[in-house]
Amino acid sequence: MSNQVTNSTPNKIQLVVFILVGITCLLPMVSSPVALILGFTLASIGWAPEQVHLAALTKKLLAYSIVGLGFGIQFDSALAISIANLPLILGSIILTLVLGFALTKLLKLETKTGHLIASGTAICGGSAIAAVSPAIKANSEQTAIALATVFILNSVALFVFPAIGHALSMSQHDFGVWSAIAIHDTSSVVGAASAYGNEALTTATTVKLARALWIIPIAFISAMLFKGDNNKIAIPYFIGFYCLAIAIAHFFPAGEIAYSAIFEVSKRVLVVCLFLIGAGITIQKMRATGPKPLVLGVLLWLAIGASSLAYILI
Repeated sequence: MSNQVTNSTPNKIQLVVFILVGITCLLPMVSSPVALILGFTLASIGWAPEQVHLAALTKKLLAYSIVGLGFGIQFDSALAISIANLPLILGSIILTLVLGFALTKLLKLETKTGHLIASGTAICGGSAIAAVSPAIKANSEQTAIALATVFILNSVALFVFPAIGHALSMSQHDFGVWSAIAIHDTSSVVGAASAYGNEALTTATTVKLARALWIIPIAFISAMLFKGDNNKIAIPYFIGFYCLAIAIAHFFPAGEIAYSAIFEVSKRVLVVCLFLIGAGITIQKMRATGPKPLVLGVLLWLAIGASSLAYILI
């Protein structure tokens, strides 16, 4: 009995510390990259709680946060931004998927793993992988490798993209568009864009979720290519609620004060999401992915990042 008490006490302390650090990430002085590092550090020393399903919690919080950001998006500007960047969105998706297919063959990487990484790079990271995976009947190992690859690159993007943007003196608008096209997950897009500025955040969120809508056709096409089950395609519901939030803010402007408060709270909750994502990344997981998936991910990332940057700046 005494051994059980002794063993459970450190676990309770670790859980309390983890929760307190997570709550601290709600404070304005904690940036997105810092939150990610805090989560990764706690996971690396074994202080991420095993009794909590972090991936499921992160997914829910991220979805709620994205919906909340919808209240801060102006419908007219959102529509204009989406239409103006439609060629870039479509072109980047097609380029990434075609290049991903070719590089998967060249690297002699397992086909489904390669397609999942390409899909995640082309559209919206983990959400796209989660949607395409059941459509092509990918197993848990293939899905995990693809997710690990994307999460590693997402982590790097939080630090690298703002630095490049400032070095090139990119405008808030241009950086928002670029980050939405070239960074995988919505959480990392929002994290990098919010670090750059509010206008970049608004632009990035709008373009990113317009791009995320392409999950639907890509999942169906993937199901046909791999002869998977197109009845098992999981479409992220938050996209529809995000659009609904924009519509509510547009047609009922009297609630502007409340909408602004929801928008600000959502931005802070997103930082907590990055803390949780960091807590799900460990050195062991990074080693387990092996070199080929990461090589594919990096090559695709460089291709979409460089080509979209050239398109925006020229």
